[in-house]
Amino acid sequence: MSDLDRATQLEFIMDHYQNPRNRGEMADADVHVEGGHPGCSDLITMYLKFDGDRVSNVSYIGEGCTISQASVSALTEQLKGMTIQELEGLDHEFISDLIGEEIVQTRPRCATLGLDVLHASIKAYRKKQILGG
Repeated sequence: MSDLDRATQLEFIMDHYQNPRNRGEMADADVHVEGGHPGCSDLITMYLKFDGDRVSNVSYIGEGCTISQASVSALTEQLKGMTIQELEGLDHEFISDLIGEEIVQTRPRCATLGLDVLHASIKAYRKKQILGG
């Protein structure tokens, strides 16, 4: 995505904002974590379901700016089938490649919010596994 022109990147963001993918609560999630930036009203709750160490389902609910909500929608499309180790390895460069480097540089907190909540979700899931719950 980062090699696409700005107009194409903005079209991609608007499509994900107006037609979010994987949006909704998940009653049987193995873990769900809330996160965000309340000061600017960007909030996300991410839900993950695993089959062994692989993501079998992912969803989110949230509110906030176009970039935070579109970015998490685009991110969730990439996660199904990934292992926990692969999820932990995702970084800001992954988001830049996904939605465009210029967008991430312009609004880094908004663009990477979904990734931050994903990482918090993995930590919560690992803790839950260790505690046996």
